[in-house]
Amino acid sequence: MEISPELKNKIIKSQKGELTEYHIYKKLAEFVKDSKQNQIISKIADEEFKHYEFFKAITRKELKPDNFKIFFYCFIAKFFGLNFGLKLMEKGEDLAQKTYDEIKKVAPEIDRVIKDENLHENELIGLIKEERLKYVSSVVLGLNDALVEISGALVGFSLALQNAQIVGIVGLITGIAGALSMGASSYLSAKEEDSEKIPMKAGSYTGLAYLGTIIILILPYFLFKYIFLCLAITIITVFLLIFFFNYYVSVARELDLKKRFFEMAGISLGVALINFLIGMTIRKVFGIDI
Repeated sequence: MEISPELKNKIIKSQKGELTEYHIYKKLAEFVKDSKQNQIISKIADEEFKHYEFFKAITRKELKPDNFKIFFYCFIAKFFGLNFGLKLMEKGEDLAQKTYDEIKKVAPEIDRVIKDENLHENELIGLIKEERLKYVSSVVLGLNDALVEISGALVGFSLALQNAQIVGIVGLITGIAGALSMGASSYLSAKEEDSEKIPMKAGSYTGLAYLGTIIILILPYFLFKYIFLCLAITIITVFLLIFFFNYYVSVARELDLKKRFFEMAGISLGVALINFLIGMTIRKVFGIDI
C-alpha cells in the first residue's frame, strides 16, 4: 500500500523517537552502578533499537537522534532520579502511540511494537527501585511540615513585626529548631516501623527537606527590605514548591497531580490565612511597632 506524505512523516517521527530513546537508555546504562538496573536499561535499549529498525524498513531512511532530548532526559535522570527520568520520557511517548493505528494499515506488524511499548517496557521500568523513592514519604513529611508551619509563621511574623530582616532571623531560628525536631521525630518513627527504611537516613531526609524548604522561604527577607514584597514572593514560592514536588511524586509514583496539589496548597493557604489574622491581632493588642 502506498504511504501518504503525511503518514510517512509520522512514521519518520516515530522512527527518530525510537532511535533517540535507544541512545538515552544506552547512556543511562553507562552511569548506573547497580548490575540489575543496568541489565534492565540495556534490555530496553535493545528493544528501542529493534523498533527503530522496524520503522527504518518502512521509510528506508537512515536518521540521526535528537541530541537535545538525549541531553535533557539524561540530565533529568541523573539529578532527579532514574525512575522519574524514565517515567517522564515514557509519558511523552504515549502521545506518539496515537498514530500507530494509522501505521497498521501499511505495517500490521506494528502490533509487536505497541505491545513492547505498553507492556514490556513499563514492566521493566517498574522493576527499577531507587533509594530516593523509598524515602519519599520522609521527604514529604519534612517538606509538607516546613511549607505549612514556616509559611504560616512567616505570614504571622510579617504582620506582627513588619521588619524584613527581623522576620528573616526569627524565621531562620524557628526553621532550624523545626528541622532538628522533625528529623528526630522521623528517626524515632522509622525505628518503630517495620519497614526497609534505615532510621538515620529517614531522619536525615526529613530534616534536610525541612531545612532546605525554610531556607528558600526566608531568603526574600534577607534580600529585600519591603515586608509585603517579601511576603508576596514567599507565598508564590510556596505554591511553586508544592507544584514541582507534587509533579515529581505524581510522575515517579504515577499518582494524581491535581488532587495532591490542591490538597497540599489548600492546607498551606489555610494555615497562612489563620496566621495572618493572628499576626494582625497580636500587632494591635500588644501595639508592636518595630
